Amino acid sequence: MVGEATALALARKFGGVKALMDASQETLEAVRDIGPEVARQIWSFVQNAQNRSAIQRLLDASVAPEPEAEVASRGPFAGKTVVLTAPCRGTLARKPRPRSSAAVGRVSGSISRKTDLLVAGEDAGSKLKKAQELGVRVVDENGFRELLK
Repeated sequence: MVGEATALALARKFGGVKALMDASQETLEAVRDIGPEVARQIWSFVQNAQNRSAIQRLLDASVAPEPEAEVASRGPFAGKTVVLTAPCRGTLARKPRPRSSAAVGRVSGSISRKTDLLVAGEDAGSKLKKAQELGVRVVDENGFRELLK
């Protein structure tokens, strides 16, 4: 019963999985757009011993997705999905990735048919190859800076 909007509301309210797991049903219900039934479903899910164990294993392994930046609503990236090569696979030396991500808006970690643009640093590797195979537009650091202007 948790879709994208509800998940985002939960993330903003609790800031992390541990706080969500410790929340009461009443606290969950107080989150914007969450009613009694959804709060009960979430609470039941996080109280289930098997679910808690699985979540704890993920937390212990430090497995966590990168937080998604706010989606750009204006400019060249409005409604676009952009992939930036990771620092270890290619570098955008003059514009570090976190600041670049904030400027872009919707940033994905992987190339797919839904990707609109790949910003490829040196040694971009497999992301560059997949982007070329899928016909995704590819720009280098200079092209990226031009688009940001």
